[in-house]
Parts: sequence; C-alpha cells; structure tokens
Amino acid sequence: MAAKDEPIIIKKYANRRLYNTGTSTYVTLEDLADMVKKGEEFTVQDAKTGDDITHPVLTQIIFELENKDGQNMLPIPFLRQLIAFYGDQMQMIVPSFLEQSMIAFAKEQERFREQMKGALGKSPLDMMKIATPIKALEEQTRRNMEMFQDAMRLFTPFPPAGTNGPGTAPAEPARKDAPEKPDDLQELKEQIAAMQRKLDTMS
Repeated sequence: MAAKDEPIIIKKYANRRLYNTGTSTYVTLEDLADMVKKGEEFTVQDAKTGDDITHPVLTQIIFELENKDGQNMLPIPFLRQLIAFYGDQMQMIVPSFLEQSMIAFAKEQERFREQMKGALGKSPLDMMKIATPIKALEEQTRRNMEMFQDAMRLFTPFPPAGTNGPGTAPAEPARKDAPEKPDDLQELKEQIAAMQRKLDTMS
C-alpha cells in the first residue's frame, strides 16, 4: 500500500491486464483516465521488469479517448506539426512549451467553468459575458505562441528559404486583421445563438 503522498503503483502484466496495488483490484484504461481526472497520482510499472511505463500507458489512454466519437481534442494540423518536431532540433523545447501552456490553461479553466455555469439558462445578452474569459484564453495562447517562436529563433536564426524574414512577416497579417473584427463579433453572436438553441432543446 502506497503512502498518502506517494503515487499509486499500477502494475501491467504480460496479458495487458492492469492491477491497482492501492485498491488490490484489476483496472482498465478507462479507470486510469478517471483517476487522472480526479487528480490521483499513479505510476505504471511493468510487472515483470519493474520498468516505469507510465508514459506509453498515458499515451495509449489519449489514443483510446481520441478514437471515441465526439471526443477529439487534438486537431489534425496540431498532430501533423507535433509529428514533424520528432527528430527535429526543436524537439528538446516542445515538451516544456506544451507543459507550460497546459499549466497556464489549467489556471484559467476553473474561472472559465464558473462563468459558463453562471451563463447557462440565461439570455444571449447575459451569455455575451462569456467572451471575456474566452478572449483571455486566446490571449494566453497568443503569448505562448510568441514565446515559442522566440525560442525557435534562438535555434533557427535564419528563416527557411522562400519565407519572409522576422522583420517582414508581421506586415501582411497587420493589414488583414483590421477588417476582420466585425466578422469576429458576428461569429461570436452566431455561436451564442447556437448555444442558446441547444440549451432550449435540452430544457
């Protein structure tokens, strides 16, 4: 039995069965996913060798979740970019960037959830308040990307052939951003209206 401050040991056997030594029961990948959501710390060990195989097991859980209908969280462009980083000189900083991004997102999610709960059942006008935390998350993502791009420039000071240099890249997007603001507001209104329609069907 693990001490309170120590992670629970999950043993994985050759037949792929998983054994929770904390509860003395066999568990599934779905059970482990629930433990993660509850904030329960655990490590997975190969029952024969004692090797720590937590990483591949967690990766397997993500694979299983991504293959469930309606649960995809990893966009195809993100997956393509992630695959492209394997073996690249940027691979060493990608884990740290992703970890820090998720930590920052986690800090905001509780406040965002509370505002979402408060908006349920209210009018579209009240739900406009949701835009504030959404914009905050978008801003955090933008800052994270800027940090990541700055780190990339340390390793690749010269842009790839056929691309604009650091001094010329912002010029073109700057001209495109201004006219898009009204469209952004309209899109937000349409999303709020769609959410209200969905709420109406649920009530």
